[in-house]
Amino acid sequence: MNASSLFRLAFALYCLSHGMLAAAQEQPQQQIESVHVKPIRIGVSGPFTGELSLIGTSMREGIRIAAAEVNAAGGLLGRPVELVEYNDEARTERGAAIAQTMLNRDGIVAGLGTVNTGVALASQHYYQQARVPVINSAATGTLITRQFRASENADSFIFRVAPSDTVQAALMVEEAVDRRGFTRVAIFHDTTNYAQIGREDLERALDERGIRPVTVERFLLRQFSMTSQLERARSAGAQVVLVYGTGPGLARIANAMARLGWSAPLIGSWALAMPNFIENAGRDAEGARMPQTFIPDRLTPKRRAFLDAWRQRAGSERIPAPSAAAQGYDSMLLLAEAIRQANSTEGDHIRDALENLHAPVEGLIMTYNRPFSRDNHETITVPEQITMGEVRNGRVVFAYHEDRVRAAGR
Repeated sequence: MNASSLFRLAFALYCLSHGMLAAAQEQPQQQIESVHVKPIRIGVSGPFTGELSLIGTSMREGIRIAAAEVNAAGGLLGRPVELVEYNDEARTERGAAIAQTMLNRDGIVAGLGTVNTGVALASQHYYQQARVPVINSAATGTLITRQFRASENADSFIFRVAPSDTVQAALMVEEAVDRRGFTRVAIFHDTTNYAQIGREDLERALDERGIRPVTVERFLLRQFSMTSQLERARSAGAQVVLVYGTGPGLARIANAMARLGWSAPLIGSWALAMPNFIENAGRDAEGARMPQTFIPDRLTPKRRAFLDAWRQRAGSERIPAPSAAAQGYDSMLLLAEAIRQANSTEGDHIRDALENLHAPVEGLIMTYNRPFSRDNHETITVPEQITMGEVRNGRVVFAYHEDRVRAAGR
């Protein structure tokens, strides 16, 4: 048995032991001195239990599907990809500790994941210090890629695939004011940092159009009655309600509006697409609209292949958080292409490649053509790069036919 055959055998055995059956097929010919192939380790962290677990597990599964595709095509640099996964429980201190463990003990060459903005900001310090790239796959806080600006630091190792809250808020206001003509706007937000920063982004986007909200209402995470806040908003003449928060609280708003007989449109951040909003709100969720990077529609071969892989792995076609799944998938593919281009697992070389990717990368959200640069570490920078979704018959679909046509052309 020659060295190439030994490599294929070793690679197949590794993939079988790690649940990557497809990776053992069609391994290309390579010259290698040893059958002991050291994997390329990539860290994945997120909330895989708790309130945000639907987002975290969807993101993780998207990353896993992409990693399996990479391994099925022969891995990276002649080596298999191994995901090192940790549950950060959406806890800041745990996320920071996990980052240190993955970097110092587990020997990861890059990181993917995070859902909670506070966790991302805390853990990114350690990636930056270690000069190891991390691509945020689901955290949306605007500050994430601004934490270490290239103008203030020699290099920034922080990248993102998810749309920032600034971009989401801009699309929400564009939907309410520019497309639907509302000028009297109410804002509802919960007490989380995520929602309060989102509220600030909404107010800035409205101010750019010379509009001030008729009321801004803050509610507690466990608050069960929204009647008084909604009655104030309706009395103030609000034509539309813009919301920033998490699913259960948003469902209580939708239910309370229905009880009051108030049919003002409900427009929110991507949390309105979560099952804990749609299921808790029931029929009162119908018509709610929200920004989405990915709506699970079998429009292209790439989307069909992903949805088939999801169904095979999850045993169900339902994706709890489709945008998070797609963002996780795309972030893995972008990282893989950067490692190929760099022909290295050194952090500086991977970062340089991410900032100047030569080959286009076909993802679920878009085909990425030089998505990053030294001065821009965001793949999504304007509202036109994302889609407005709408709840219809208990599922999220394209709110506008032209968005569906655009997605089919990607």
